[in-house]
Amino acid sequence: MVAGEASGDLLAGLLLDGMQAKWPDLAASGIGGSHMRTRGFAAWWSSDKLAVQGYSWEVLRRYREIVGIRTELKTRLLKDPPSIFIGVDAPDFNLDLEADLKAAGVKTVHFVSPSVWAWRPERVEKIRRSVDHVLCIFPFEPALLAQHGIQSTYVGHPLANVIPMVPDRTKARAALGLAGNDQVVAILPGSRKSEIKHLAGRFFKAAALLKQAHPAIKFIVPAVPALKVQIEQAARASGMADHLQILEGQSHTALAACDATLIASGTATLEAALFKRPMVIAYHMSWLSWQIMRRKRLQPWVGLPNILCQRFVVPELLQDAATPDALARATLSWLEDGSESAEKIRLLEESFTALHQELQRDTSELAAHAIEQVLKG
Repeated sequence: MVAGEASGDLLAGLLLDGMQAKWPDLAASGIGGSHMRTRGFAAWWSSDKLAVQGYSWEVLRRYREIVGIRTELKTRLLKDPPSIFIGVDAPDFNLDLEADLKAAGVKTVHFVSPSVWAWRPERVEKIRRSVDHVLCIFPFEPALLAQHGIQSTYVGHPLANVIPMVPDRTKARAALGLAGNDQVVAILPGSRKSEIKHLAGRFFKAAALLKQAHPAIKFIVPAVPALKVQIEQAARASGMADHLQILEGQSHTALAACDATLIASGTATLEAALFKRPMVIAYHMSWLSWQIMRRKRLQPWVGLPNILCQRFVVPELLQDAATPDALARATLSWLEDGSESAEKIRLLEESFTALHQELQRDTSELAAHAIEQVLKG
């Protein structure tokens, strides 16, 4: 198995639960993180090694290292072929590896369909060439892939089973030392170094503006452990270090505890939706990455909650629009008192509840069954 970055590690860990239930003697190894290792996964490399984004200098600087890892991994797997290879997300790394393994006769499964419905539709041919089966986490994907001769199964989204339908805000706040009547904003600036570089400062400056408007407001910042130092540095640079409760991990506790979240576009936005929380989605990247990626977009939305609901249920502030002032104003709109704001939040929670129900399946069992069918040919 190969899982890239924190979100892939989380999804792969949940997938391993179903596979180990079906095959108690399962031996799994490759590239993974802490969630996979707690299930007995042998991580030859950490999933953090693949956590790069866009077309930035960081990607170019680390390109040789990442290609070297893929080449070494491919050599190792071809020398001692596994019963099956499962790539979890990280399509830029996994699809080329899967193509080589499939050509050598190794069964290949890709978990999480690359979002060809949102951008880079040219990847669909590479998917067809690279994988025997795709495990889809969104219900509309199998029909789209079938049009291109790609076999797939909708398995639901694993997080929909992990996150409770009605989150316990009181318990989460108690765990973080927050009072029940505190006004709380969770700030999630991303799980990659480049995201922290581009977003943390903007988010913390927006928090300073929110603090001016609501002096009693509390801020919680769940940090990927490997990036906590970088986040703390950004907090000091913004002058907000004394006003931010920076956590090591605990993103789910933070989302359960908050009234609203200022959040980087990515898997975390879906988690926030499953926690039924109002949010402001933002993203910023290097100029070159933005110029390339915006030309490849197929939909008007970037955030997963908006894509899945097919409308702007929450605001998105991207690139030059993601100023501290705009981020603060958009977040304040969720924190206003009055019946109009309460009704807006009620309708949002209703939409997110319906989305949660649509994504809730026995993912581990469905995925393990689909993998079993691939093994049987």
